[in-house]
Amino acid sequence: MIFILFVVLFSIFVIVFLMQPQFGKHPSGKHLLTIKQSIHYKNGSFENSSVTPALTEGVGYGTVLSELLFKKNPRKKPENRLPTIKTDLHQLDRDEDVLIWFGHSSYFMQINGKKILVDPVFSGSASPIPYSIQAFAGSDIYTENDIPEIDYLFISHDHWDHFDYKTLTALRPKIKKVICGLGVGAHLISWDFDKESIKECDWDQSLVLDDDFKIHTVPARHFSGRRFKRNGTVWTSFVLKTPAYTLFLGGDSGYDMHFKTAGEKYGPFDLAILENGQYDEKWKYIHMQPEEVLQAASDLRTTKLLPVHSGKFALANHAWDEPLKRITALAHVDSPKILTPKIGEKVDLKLADQHFEHWWTSVD
Repeated sequence: MIFILFVVLFSIFVIVFLMQPQFGKHPSGKHLLTIKQSIHYKNGSFENSSVTPALTEGVGYGTVLSELLFKKNPRKKPENRLPTIKTDLHQLDRDEDVLIWFGHSSYFMQINGKKILVDPVFSGSASPIPYSIQAFAGSDIYTENDIPEIDYLFISHDHWDHFDYKTLTALRPKIKKVICGLGVGAHLISWDFDKESIKECDWDQSLVLDDDFKIHTVPARHFSGRRFKRNGTVWTSFVLKTPAYTLFLGGDSGYDMHFKTAGEKYGPFDLAILENGQYDEKWKYIHMQPEEVLQAASDLRTTKLLPVHSGKFALANHAWDEPLKRITALAHVDSPKILTPKIGEKVDLKLADQHFEHWWTSVD
């Protein structure tokens, strides 16, 4: 009886916990009917172009959970505060074309006077569970108050480390237009975003914004979901064409031929922003190793590469600085120029050759 009572109480706790607004809402009604018309939606969920197991063959969830919880890697997090630069985004010269990285996969761009924000997470956490997956010391120097009015907010997918309830609800009055994957708008509408401000896209769609800004959505090899059900919304990367640049805004993705396809169709690129971190051979199909990141950049035919998805949260067992160490060690004369700005440091998009320090070497 005690066990049954425990199961009942625990089940009630889980149900109540999942009802919190931060979990968002699943698409329903006409919205769901629209989603079901997608050629990528099959058997109740979206599917990658290639077969994509969440875990590598022979690996079980018990093994992964046990390692994440109990395997001790003393360098998963930096011991010291990260070196950062606080750039005043409110005082940028309108003629500056810049990118500011906030750590992990969050960044701001100003191009041709337009202000763009991608996957912002400023709450200090990448998890719905309090006090878990906390940001590294120094990586949270920016808050919602530091963000100016945003012309375009891009959301690659609805995972917690890319799509943060506290951040987005605080920024809501500043955001003019949201571009996201099909189905993600259901979360935003439940958080009181204006439905008319949201543009959802399936893979392989194009959208003209304004002033010669154009978006093409391209596949990524990953998954989506904020509760137990997966793949009810689209995960995507974006090709952003502006009057002066062609940029690849990559969401989370394992390596596959979609990078080469995008490079042939939309390249060459002036800059590709690709995930490089939180990888493991145990989930090799949904996150790239640094060697694959460099290959993806080559496939895209990009001049410059900004590796992201590191420097803020520990979501895998590798050392916190391993992603940057490995990818910079792999660079060679024919590879794209690898940009390694500190959090908050200006990346001048107009410069063909801008030098950045290997800042992680000064942090224990």
